[in-house]
Amino acid sequence: MTDTDWNVFRAQRRALLRATVGGAIGVAAGPVMAATGPRRTSDHRSLSLRHLHTGETLSVPYLEDGRYSPDALAEIDHLLRDFRTGDKTSMDVGLLDILHRLRTRLESEQPFEILSAYRSPLTNARLAANSRGVAKRSYHLQGMAIDVRLPGRQLRDVRRAALDLRLGGVGYYKRSNFIHLDTGRVRFW
Repeated sequence: MTDTDWNVFRAQRRALLRATVGGAIGVAAGPVMAATGPRRTSDHRSLSLRHLHTGETLSVPYLEDGRYSPDALAEIDHLLRDFRTGDKTSMDVGLLDILHRLRTRLESEQPFEILSAYRSPLTNARLAANSRGVAKRSYHLQGMAIDVRLPGRQLRDVRRAALDLRLGGVGYYKRSNFIHLDTGRVRFW
């Protein structure tokens, strides 16, 4: 099983658990995994991203007819790499689904501005040594977190919409002008 297949499986399993354990019908972030693989649906999802540190942009459909596109996921993984070291990982597709749902809820066509996504252990250790606000075991290390803002939307509105989704962690950094999103347990700060 490739890293991409594993991340797709993890996201679908997490979505199924959220839908059944949380009692929230229809909250699933991705298609439900059937015995033979993802079920085919007419579900289409895309993302538009702009990395503020590298200047790179990407607009790509990453899920078509209920199936994640390995090529699109690879492009997203590249854009969301650790810009300090060049290291990359397979980003959690559940995180991509959160971004898609958030942008849809906010009715925005603007690309998310990315401040930080994947962090290598070296980068995270350096940041943690210089700031109390960086977790030593950050979800960024696992490709399960991203720091973003959305042009044309007030930061507090992006935060409120993310909280309403109840799909993971939401951090509000008003002074630094970004929202942290992750696919960990539902919590906020």
